[in-house]
Amino acid sequence: MDTSLIINNLVHPPVLFFFLGMIASFCKSDLKIPEPLPKLFSLYLLLAIGFHGGVELRKTGITEEVVYSLSAAMFMAILVPFYAFFILRIKLDVYNAAAIAATYGSISAVTYITAVTFLQTLGLVPGGYMVAALALMESPAIVVGIILARIFAPKKENNEDGFSWSAVLREAFLNGSVLLITGSLLIGLASGEEGWDTLKPFTKDIFKGMLSFFLLDMGLLAAKRIGDLKSAGFFLPPFAILMPVFNGCIGVVLAKLIGLQPENALMLAVLCASASYIAVPAAMRLSLPEANPSLFVPMSLGITFPFNIIIGIPLYYYLIKRANALFPALLG
Repeated sequence: MDTSLIINNLVHPPVLFFFLGMIASFCKSDLKIPEPLPKLFSLYLLLAIGFHGGVELRKTGITEEVVYSLSAAMFMAILVPFYAFFILRIKLDVYNAAAIAATYGSISAVTYITAVTFLQTLGLVPGGYMVAALALMESPAIVVGIILARIFAPKKENNEDGFSWSAVLREAFLNGSVLLITGSLLIGLASGEEGWDTLKPFTKDIFKGMLSFFLLDMGLLAAKRIGDLKSAGFFLPPFAILMPVFNGCIGVVLAKLIGLQPENALMLAVLCASASYIAVPAAMRLSLPEANPSLFVPMSLGITFPFNIIIGIPLYYYLIKRANALFPALLG
């Protein structure tokens, strides 16, 4: 693997701010981002990336590539929780296996955004339709995870008392992050270049600064969450690294079969490889209270997220370039 990709990614300012947050937490510094600013940063990033994606989607339109890419994204969002669940059942009970499987079937919008900035340093811009893939992939895994828990839970525990599918589906498909990024995508699609010119100082010029603040806060939080896994044993930390790599490799293969360009192939691989630490935990607290949040939140935020933004993104891009070099005949 070309180590320059990792080095260039490591010295990118937003990633360095993530490290700064982790160092501050490990050193027990009093550095912190006061509430409610982290929530504001999150909302801003979702709005900006969704709006830009809508503008770019208006340029390209709905092509065959777009349809194939979105279909592949949905396929992975449904498939990953299934095989992740059965792997996790080797060591875990039904509820924790289902919750963690849903976590790894869903996505991390901030990992996606970090991948966008990685591509920008290489002079590449992914297609706007990949934002639609981001929005489509967040919710199906939640539903699949809940279905798996309901099917495989012990019969005496598998009852519907206090359980509401309408509440679960509402949380899965109308939670704030899904609604904001989907709505921003549609607004960008409707307003096009004129709308982009209007909001460019807000949605582009300050984007990396806001991302740096957000990753600083994520570094502080991730370092604290890693400690929560001390009681989990040896099984879960390796899973939190090997599962995203495996999923990312499947994403690379799918992108190759579709014939995606490297920038769009990377975004698909990153979506397949990332894990949710916002939407899924919120939904699991509502629908699977038997699951232990001190397992799946630290796994996704404390291990998988740092791994992906430091090593995973350059690794997936390297695999894409190697695949294109070895199998050029498959390119569209």
